[in-house]
Amino acid sequence: MSTATGGKRDVMHSKWTVPAFSVVMGLVLLGANIVGHQLVLGLWSLGILVVFGGAVALGGRSETIRGLRGDGRDERFAMLDLQATAVAGLAVLIAVIVAFIVEVARGHSGEPYDWLGAIGGLAYLAAVIVLRVRG
Repeated sequence: MSTATGGKRDVMHSKWTVPAFSVVMGLVLLGANIVGHQLVLGLWSLGILVVFGGAVALGGRSETIRGLRGDGRDERFAMLDLQATAVAGLAVLIAVIVAFIVEVARGHSGEPYDWLGAIGGLAYLAAVIVLRVRG
């Protein structure tokens, strides 16, 4: 079941958004791997993403799958999603910082971790400022 907003279908909460995105990303990775002369890796990537998309699409009545899929979202799952996103963002930020430190300690410039960290930091600061002004 998808929700409607202003007479339009809410694509982000459609049952098919995550499965379709998974297949599209699988095809993009397949194409990138073909360009990089790694057909087998591309086929593995496509296969994994198609299986994931299929599992999400056919996940039945599982509350978790429906929440991930978008058609079972409520306020509670929206909060879970926000918290999970924050944890994932923190994990990536820590990994970028550690990788930067390791690269600098090896005598390298720290690229590309320096600009990835800068993007993360600037995005965080911008979000705090925008949310503060709006709230």
